[in-house]
Amino acid sequence: MHVVILGCGRVGSALALEVERFGHSVAVIDQDPAAFHRLSKAFGGRKVTGVGFDRDTLVEAGIEDADAFASVSSGDNSNIISARVAREMFGVQNVVARIYDPRRAEVYERLGIPTVATVRWTRDQILSRLLPDTVTPEWTHPSGHVVITQLQPGRGWVGRPVKEIEEAAGIRVACVTRFGDGVVPEPRTLVQDGDILHAAVPRKRASEAEAVVRADPAKDA
Repeated sequence: MHVVILGCGRVGSALALEVERFGHSVAVIDQDPAAFHRLSKAFGGRKVTGVGFDRDTLVEAGIEDADAFASVSSGDNSNIISARVAREMFGVQNVVARIYDPRRAEVYERLGIPTVATVRWTRDQILSRLLPDTVTPEWTHPSGHVVITQLQPGRGWVGRPVKEIEEAAGIRVACVTRFGDGVVPEPRTLVQDGDILHAAVPRKRASEAEAVVRADPAKDA
C-alpha cells in the first residue's frame, strides 16, 4: 500500500520509517525541506516540499494512489484541513489527524475524521502513573459520554465470574489483561488474582463503577 504523511517532525519521520520498514511505499510532505534530515539516508520514499492541503503537493506525493493519509504536522488547522482534503477530494478512506486541542478532536471525530488528541492522551497517561487510584480513560468516545478504562478488581472478586462484576458495577468488560496476555472474557470466565479489566463505562459513572470493582462484592452478589 501507499501511505502519505504530512509533517516530518519526530512523529512523522518515525512513522514514515516504520511504514517503509513494513514494506509499504511512503511519501512525506513538509514545508521545510530541512525537516527531511530526520529521515535516514536509506529512506527510499518520496520527500515533497509543500503545504499539506495543496492539491498539487498532494498529487506529487501520490495521493491519487494512496491507501492511507496521516496528518501529523505541528498545526491543528493544517492537519484537519489536509485530512479532509485527502478524504473528501481524493477519496482516501484510511485517514487520521493529530490534534493538540482535545475539544477540536471531539468535533472532528464527529465529522468522521479519526484523530489522536496528543495533549489528552499524554495527560491521561501521566495521570495514570501519578495517581494510580484515579480513573484515567484508555479511550474516550468522541461524544465524551463513554470511556474505556482499566479497573483492577478487589481480592474479594477472585474466583467469581467476570459477568458478576459487570452486573454489579454497570460496566462491559471488553478484555482482561492476565499475566501480560489479553483475554476476551466468556460467560464462564472467572476473575484471577492480578487481573486488569479493560471496561467500557459511562463517563459520569466511572468513579462509582471503579469503587464497586475495587471493593469486595456484596454478600448477595
